[in-house]
Amino acid sequence: MNRSKNLDDFAAAMANICSHSLVAPGRPLYWTIIANPTAGGFTIGSRWKRHYAALKAYTEKAAANPLREDAKPSRTAQNVGPDKNSTGNLGRLGMTLTLGPGTAGKIVKALLDEAAEIHAGTARPQPPIYLLITAGGDGTSLEAQTALYSAPAAIRSNFVVLRLPMGTGNDGADGWELESVLDRLIAPSVIEYARALRLTTATPRKGPFMAFNILSVGLDAFVTHMTNKMKGKFPGDSYKLWVDIASLLYDQIYKVGPMEVSAYDDAGRQVENFNETVLLLAVGAGGHRTYGSHKRILPDDRNVCVVEQMSLLRKVALKGLFTTGEHIHKPESKLFNAHRVEFRGENPILAQMDGETVLLKPEDFPAAIELTELAIPVLKRKENT
Repeated sequence: MNRSKNLDDFAAAMANICSHSLVAPGRPLYWTIIANPTAGGFTIGSRWKRHYAALKAYTEKAAANPLREDAKPSRTAQNVGPDKNSTGNLGRLGMTLTLGPGTAGKIVKALLDEAAEIHAGTARPQPPIYLLITAGGDGTSLEAQTALYSAPAAIRSNFVVLRLPMGTGNDGADGWELESVLDRLIAPSVIEYARALRLTTATPRKGPFMAFNILSVGLDAFVTHMTNKMKGKFPGDSYKLWVDIASLLYDQIYKVGPMEVSAYDDAGRQVENFNETVLLLAVGAGGHRTYGSHKRILPDDRNVCVVEQMSLLRKVALKGLFTTGEHIHKPESKLFNAHRVEFRGENPILAQMDGETVLLKPEDFPAAIELTELAIPVLKRKENT
């Protein structure tokens, strides 16, 4: 499989689709695609074949829309020179490639500087809309959105984010299939604001840590940590493998002790308070969230799930239920809605933020996971009214 050609074909198709996009009509549209060239959507043959078919189909659909004279790649994207992963200059098509951890954040910061410069120098009442498209896994999306979140609200308001499912898990993407996400570019759409999640600790300068899908502590963070550590050493999606291994190893590596948990609504009223031996605590930016390659940890409107410690045999018996969301009916599970969840324990515990992990130690407690204000502008398909 020729990965360089795949990247070139992807960039050309996306540029064509963006040139015919219906996003933010009446305002200039500057697009930037941040792609991870090592993401499974580009490197796994069967996935690329499916993605390429979707790109071809939506290029044809986009042609039914008028060509936009006010749409073009951002200056930041165009300034990127030829890349060793490509046979040409992807920048002229509006695509930049990540080179490793931190790259996506740097690209977004450069893009924010560009937008701030244009915003300050324009006399137009409607400055350009910057369409920021991530084409990688949850890590690429996390980096890009974290950088965007830190920008002033006035600059952030001129952006809109679209997250393509080009990674392995894609739980933080705007859809599990590429077709459903591309549809937002060529159909009438609206820009809505989404909340993020923030983890704070009692230790100065340790955090805050951001997430945009699910932020959790405990067993699932251990699975994520081991998946990341062994990435590249196991073929395909190793998350499922580590779910099985973690059931055996977790209690041997991390002592599962009592955890004091207090939860509050957006008015500061306490909604839950308990002290239990917690196996995992997961908080979503909303309900109906998945992680770990579509494990339905939050299958309904509630955004917090707590699972109590259980025997090894019970873990083995129940682990399959997290795929379907049926775990919520078991006595070990507690689900509720909360705006802020405070927790403390006596033992070190791992936390994961959209697939990135950090070790919390006893001196980091109390720690808190809370929803932020509506901060991230995302693209949604306009519903018929």
